[in-house]
Amino acid sequence: MNTATDKVTRLADAIDRYIHNGSHISIGGFTINRNPMAAVYEIIRQKKRDLHVYAHSNGQGIDELVGGGCVAKLEIAYAGSGRFAPTCIRFRKAVEAKTILVEDYSNYQMTLRFMAGAMGVPFLPTRSALGTDIIARWGFSEALRAADPKLPNKKLTVMDNPFEHWGGTEKVVLVPAIQPDVTLLHVQEADAAGTARIKGLTFADVEQAKAARHVVLTCEKLLDTEILRTAPENNQIPGIIVDAVVPVPYGAFPTACYHCYDYDPVYLNTYRHCALDDRGHQQYLDEWIFAVTDHQALLEKVGKGRLANIKADPRTGYAVGLDRK
Repeated sequence: MNTATDKVTRLADAIDRYIHNGSHISIGGFTINRNPMAAVYEIIRQKKRDLHVYAHSNGQGIDELVGGGCVAKLEIAYAGSGRFAPTCIRFRKAVEAKTILVEDYSNYQMTLRFMAGAMGVPFLPTRSALGTDIIARWGFSEALRAADPKLPNKKLTVMDNPFEHWGGTEKVVLVPAIQPDVTLLHVQEADAAGTARIKGLTFADVEQAKAARHVVLTCEKLLDTEILRTAPENNQIPGIIVDAVVPVPYGAFPTACYHCYDYDPVYLNTYRHCALDDRGHQQYLDEWIFAVTDHQALLEKVGKGRLANIKADPRTGYAVGLDRK
């Protein structure tokens, strides 16, 4: 935890400092909404390997990390990029080829796991997944769990409800807490001390941040602290849990950032086409990730016209009239 009042840094430096080969990391956002894409691309550029990744229901960020060869193990509820890839493409290929290990939970279970980590308790109970194969099918072996002290010794536990008929169920599912080494989030506004404001749905981002040992924030706008203090009830992320703040306009691109810009269907369609083929995907990596120095260079390559097309309408928060095909 970094209590300094000025945590503004370069993205490349933050990724280099906090994420290492084998790190357990969590990324925020939901499908193609507010993924921390600038951070994801920097992880790929720096060729971080053997990452253990946690996500609630992510899409583009997860698929690109997997496709970039960064992920060894993944715990997630859903991996999909909306109509562009209802099941993430490189994720699916990696699962089929058995080049990554995946353990799946329900959406609600993943939220509870992050919440347990944020609360500092070892698990939380739920009825979610009773009667489903989520209970029976485990992605990590007992030997793997025993060898990694960061993993719980069980995926989950089903036990008798200790309060008998209270709660309307005979059984409950105990899901283990998640405490990542690092959580990566993209937000609309933050100050130099790390206090952050998310506009629109927060998904599981707040719980993911509070559960982590370190938090790296990218933001659309870096604001003066006094501005955020004028409406403190709108600030979901307290600066005391944040280690690094990186101003990155369009830092969620090509995913959407509510009230700033929409997702870019042109980029997502191009990615989908490339990702279906191994050779095409490598060409995509070479052209769009490794051939550019940072996220700003990627945006310049995309062009001002495309960015103007996805600019959010101030009334609705979305791009009005955008051809989403």
